[in-house]
Amino acid sequence: MSTDRPDRRAILAHLERAGDRPLPARELARALEVSKSSYRTFRRLLSDMEAKGEVFRQRGGGYGLPARFEAQPGRLQVTRGGDGFVILDEAGTEDVFVPARQLDTAQDGDRVVVRVDRRRPGRNPEGRIVRILERSVEQVVGTWHRHQGVGYVVPIEPPLRTRVLVAGDAAGDASEGDVVLVEIVDWGKGGPGPVGRVTRVLGRPGDPGVDVLAVLLGHQLPLDFPPDVVAEARRVARRGIRPEDLAQREDLRDRRTFTIDPADARDHDDALSARRHPDGSLEIGVHIADVSFYVKRGSALDREAAERATSIYLVDRVVPMLPEELSGGLCSLVPDEDRLVVSILYDVSADGAVRGRRIVRGVIRSAARLSYERAQALLEGTGRDGAAEGEDDLARTLSLLAGFARRLRARREAAGAIDFGLPEPQVELDARGEPVAIRARPRLEAHRLVEHLMILANETVAELGQDEDLPLVYRIHEPPDPERLEGLRSVAGLFGAQLPAEDVGPADIARLVQAQQGSPREFLVSMVALRSMRQARYSTRNAGHFGLASRAYAHFTSPIRRYPDLLVHRAIVRTLEGRTGRAGPDAEALEELARHCSVRERRAEEAERDSVELKTVRYMERHLGDEFEGTISGVTGFGLFVLLDEVLTEGLVRVSSLRDDYYVHDESTFTLTGRRSRRRFRLGDRVRVAVVRVDGEKREIDLDLREGPLDPADRTG
Repeated sequence: MSTDRPDRRAILAHLERAGDRPLPARELARALEVSKSSYRTFRRLLSDMEAKGEVFRQRGGGYGLPARFEAQPGRLQVTRGGDGFVILDEAGTEDVFVPARQLDTAQDGDRVVVRVDRRRPGRNPEGRIVRILERSVEQVVGTWHRHQGVGYVVPIEPPLRTRVLVAGDAAGDASEGDVVLVEIVDWGKGGPGPVGRVTRVLGRPGDPGVDVLAVLLGHQLPLDFPPDVVAEARRVARRGIRPEDLAQREDLRDRRTFTIDPADARDHDDALSARRHPDGSLEIGVHIADVSFYVKRGSALDREAAERATSIYLVDRVVPMLPEELSGGLCSLVPDEDRLVVSILYDVSADGAVRGRRIVRGVIRSAARLSYERAQALLEGTGRDGAAEGEDDLARTLSLLAGFARRLRARREAAGAIDFGLPEPQVELDARGEPVAIRARPRLEAHRLVEHLMILANETVAELGQDEDLPLVYRIHEPPDPERLEGLRSVAGLFGAQLPAEDVGPADIARLVQAQQGSPREFLVSMVALRSMRQARYSTRNAGHFGLASRAYAHFTSPIRRYPDLLVHRAIVRTLEGRTGRAGPDAEALEELARHCSVRERRAEEAERDSVELKTVRYMERHLGDEFEGTISGVTGFGLFVLLDEVLTEGLVRVSSLRDDYYVHDESTFTLTGRRSRRRFRLGDRVRVAVVRVDGEKREIDLDLREGPLDPADRTG
């Protein structure tokens, strides 16, 4: 019987059964009884599956499952040395090593198909790139040059392995030394290299904002919103909140709600409330902006938000997921304005136990917009000046919330949740965007209060998703890779700590981190432990959250700035309203959205880190010759990486600069030891160094050792 609906699952199932050889498209169509009228649709589906790496096609031949060809899809990561590793899509598989000569034209971050050519015991499989499914880089930022009549761009963001050639008529208005955005039009397979055209002149090196703009555009991240998206946002904002919008909502305006955010925050996703009942029990409220009410599935706003997937927080600017009319306006829980929310109201006993919860669609009216510092001052009783109306009520409510959050934290720690406690660098810029100070961002009780209440809300909706079998996008964090755990186990041993030989749980890592609190090695151990973790990601498959010791976790509390939260809101709202039937994307499309959001999130995080790093390096250029104390954070054959206390950045003491002896690297003990003097440097040692070279283009900081190890007991073996 012929079919008018070619099916992806049917194709995969038939290729699994027909394992003896690849099948030409027509033969596959006949086997699946695809009608003539549907054949063109069938071929488009095959092409889409090939583009996603679900099937593999021989050149001029038939289709088969990638594994049958020893070819599998994954994402390429290129090392500093130029070789690559392909992280395969299939969970639990080894990364495939690809020598530089076998990368073809693939670049770091590309989705590729890798064919395994060689397997050796104790080593990663070795292979070669046979197909590029998706380019991670479509444009690069670099400096424009012309030499002997040939135009080219030297990439800055991202740093490609080669320059990009630009024909004379494709250079636009670029002048020698300009920072430009160039679109890659041909990757130059078998030729002289990639070819591009200049699409935008960003400015001159050193112009205000050009460096951060280069990071943003170089990471393939968006800047301006398309006109139709802006127009739709303005229409929604002009409509505002109408009486009929409140008809089916619970009126929560009698609760004293308020937001707590960074002082310079422009969007406010979440508000809190608390009130005590006569019997001593509490109602704790977590109120989240009801963005799903305004951003309808399939609208221009929704398509753009899905593509962006996240807001981006760079060192000098925020690039929002939603236009300002919504992100900073109608959706933002600003004071003294009615705002639509999805709220979780917790019934908490007098001893702090959660007895029940209700999830409702409601309306609130925030009483105050507090910064973390202001909230902390009110908690400590030092911030009341009598000027703010209801200040005493705010302080009492904060006290109730803080007491509940402390109990949540204690329970979470008892369950094994890991608190890395890594300080974040905060860069202060002047009016020209020049860094004038770098300091650790304080971590206050007010931060922890918000953090633990948001974790509770995220766990609540994830557990509802599990109980009701909702089509949710979960935030999952899988257990660490055993090989990375071995590295952490070795580092722990240096400091007299241990990890179990097997079945390492979050509580084991939490104890390791807690044991170093207050010591000079606290930051280092937390950093090494964090690096041993897998990256958290989004998935429709609930795998729990290892770091939080949580059986189910979903992002729900930031729908203004994260698209997965918006997807979760839509699923929850449908449940609240008792709606049945198809709620949105099918399972396959939802998983694809989850993958897309994970990739976008990582890209945004890399851009955020790079923007801080470039300002940090710029700051260090003005500190040549200055001395800093720090901790040895890495030991290699070519030198010591030192994490500087004051600026929370790493520099390198090159082994060639240690002129008092010949130094031998022992990888197993993370040490450099002098052959004659037996002077030893090891991971975690404290040293004093001076800044001797800063390379802004490569973002490298070279250090000279002035004193160390600072503890005399550590100077010799």
